[in-house]
Amino acid sequence: MDFSSWPPLLVVDVEGNGCNPPDLVEVAALPVRGGHPDTSTAGWWLTRPRRPVTSFAAGVHGLTNERLEQEPGWEEIAEKVHAFLGTAWVCAHNAHVDYKVLSAHLPQWQPAGVLDTLRLARTTYPGLAKYSLDALITHVQLDLSTAPAQRHRATFDAYATAQLLIAMASHYNTWDELVAAAVPPGLPGAPEPERDPTLW
Repeated sequence: MDFSSWPPLLVVDVEGNGCNPPDLVEVAALPVRGGHPDTSTAGWWLTRPRRPVTSFAAGVHGLTNERLEQEPGWEEIAEKVHAFLGTAWVCAHNAHVDYKVLSAHLPQWQPAGVLDTLRLARTTYPGLAKYSLDALITHVQLDLSTAPAQRHRATFDAYATAQLLIAMASHYNTWDELVAAAVPPGLPGAPEPERDPTLW
């Protein structure tokens, strides 16, 4: 895989307050450049949700209401997040979730495309018992010793997903092959289905 052929790409991860639909509490956006995650230029934001964080959500990611009470509300950082994401491609694990939540919070945002490492893993590693991020970290034997924070925080999960994407990309020859395997139907960047030339 020639990583120099890749368009601008950000691996994203979001954490929510546990409500449905969720309010955001954390967003991470990690650029991948030259086949490596670029932590020096990553974007990271904490935000105070409109509705309290549920005890279950706080137990997962550790971001309590007390921890977030002094953080800016979403309306204070939305433009910064939107500007950082721009029109780059984005990648996430089970990308439908992150894309849906980000789109609800940034209605004017439109990425060039959306890669899903869950979809990609099912093609790249057929026959695994599980395709959760934890299961794939173990299967691929990713070195996450320099990952920021800890599992279930947006910065850690974005870093792990970036490393997973890079590892799986080595199984594909071109960016277009990767896109064909990794973009879920209906999300931005999905290849157009081939049209039957006999139909009009």
